[in-house]
Amino acid sequence: MSSDFSRVAQADPSRSTTAVRFENVTKTYRLYKSDKHRLWSAFSKKVPHQTVTAANDLSFTIERGESVAFIGRNGAGKSTLLKIVTGVTTPDCGLVEINGQVSAMLNLSVGFDSELTGRDNLRVRARLWGLTKAEIDAQMDEIVEFAELGEYIDQPIRTYSSGMRARLGFSFAAELDPDILILDEALSVGDRSFHKKSLERMKKILEKHNLTLLFVTHSYSSARQFCERGIVLDAGAILFDGPVGAAIDFYDKMTD
Repeated sequence: MSSDFSRVAQADPSRSTTAVRFENVTKTYRLYKSDKHRLWSAFSKKVPHQTVTAANDLSFTIERGESVAFIGRNGAGKSTLLKIVTGVTTPDCGLVEINGQVSAMLNLSVGFDSELTGRDNLRVRARLWGLTKAEIDAQMDEIVEFAELGEYIDQPIRTYSSGMRARLGFSFAAELDPDILILDEALSVGDRSFHKKSLERMKKILEKHNLTLLFVTHSYSSARQFCERGIVLDAGAILFDGPVGAAIDFYDKMTD
């Protein structure tokens, strides 16, 4: 296995039939007993620690337009895999190829500035996404209406509940037009009415031609509803890759 890491990013997805490709990707984390030990590790390699492999020599290819559910126990490596795709973290070695613009519905309530209003936070996120002021203004009303926050949209985020933050995050993410959509239990936000509305919005998003979906969920019904392919992970390694129904059956037998 190579001892380095390469990332290939292609902004124009039409130039490749591949959306995501992992080749011998490995990611490890060091766990220390305390923050003090973690600090000491910056100066000495002799500090005792535990090494955890979150991605273990992963190799797979996802073609444009595929919908793939990643299934596994907590700690199986699902979230690490998605963080590698989005570029939030980098593996120790291997090749990662990403073709197209990625939008991630992960931790929807995280990343807001607590002192800014909901509306101002939307503007900041939109600029980070690369939208122009005109594009932001054109979509703002629809995002605000979908979030159903009423007068709170012009109040500081610190006054929001975690559910309100998640609804605002989902409403913004649902307005984007990505080539690759990463979804991690984002459909569970809000009350029953908002949850139903979120499902309907997701169905419309997934109707986009050649949209690629990477979906992490503990809900078998959602996996069957949105995905055709399933990949079962355990200890950072792929145990099964095939039709989503067969993947669910495999996981059920594995956990019996």
